[in-house]
Amino acid sequence: MSMEVAKLQQKFLDYSNSLFQDGFLDDQFIQLHMLQDDSNPDFVAEVVTLFGEDSERLIAELSAALQHDTIDYRKVDAYVHQFKGSSSSIGAQRVKAVCSDFRVYADAKNREGCLQCLQLIKQEFSLIKHKLDSLLKLEEQIIAAGGTVPFMD
Repeated sequence: MSMEVAKLQQKFLDYSNSLFQDGFLDDQFIQLHMLQDDSNPDFVAEVVTLFGEDSERLIAELSAALQHDTIDYRKVDAYVHQFKGSSSSIGAQRVKAVCSDFRVYADAKNREGCLQCLQLIKQEFSLIKHKLDSLLKLEEQIIAAGGTVPFMD
């Protein structure tokens, strides 16, 4: 194995470990990674892409729903519930946590709380999207250099 591959693999492990230590990701992301194999080498990238598209749609729906004079809190809760589910399935722990708070505010019909959570969700989603993109780029670099992506523990 080349020096370059070894350095990239170490960088990958250090970076992925930091995402877990900083609470961005939980064990669900490792489970997702375990489903990726030679027959489906782009599995994680595809799931991350779908999560990104789904999240952007849900953020737009939530933004629109919270602009109305009369807010349909059941609809807001349904969107947040979907968002919580997709962030749970990918292991986006901090997004999932904001969704839990968001649902409490929606349940209480608290517009101000919902608007604050919407801003938080936008921030956390932007952060995790950037971090997952960086992680996937590292994976691509490792594979392009002829290496294999190391196993996360």
